[in-house]
Amino acid sequence: MSATDFYPDDRQPTVRVVAMPEFTNATGNIFGGWIMAQMDLAGSIIAVERADGPVATVAVQSMAFHAPVHVGDLLSCYAEIERSGRTSVTVRIDVHVRRHQRSATPPSEKVTEAVITYVKVDPEGRPSPLPQP
Repeated sequence: MSATDFYPDDRQPTVRVVAMPEFTNATGNIFGGWIMAQMDLAGSIIAVERADGPVATVAVQSMAFHAPVHVGDLLSCYAEIERSGRTSVTVRIDVHVRRHQRSATPPSEKVTEAVITYVKVDPEGRPSPLPQP
């Protein structure tokens, strides 16, 4: 799939949300921290499912912003497990937007990607083993 294409047809988004004006930065684009929060939510949903319990974000291995997100864009986060360890789950998150203000049938555009690691935690917040697959 190219950087500008239709949404991945083999995957469902983990999180979808419209970028609203209150999430803008000083330049009028959507604040990167808000996008990162949506990605962390998407990654944690997948990690919680794999861990069958609570997780904590422990590392962001990589994050790249490729294009700005604008007010009114429909932001979709696609998350998938890259790796499972003894207590941790590493998740890849790709973010696509549909720029509804710019086209009647807009293609999606990949705007951001990240790899985030989560660790399963017990009730005291200590690392806990993942269930066996």
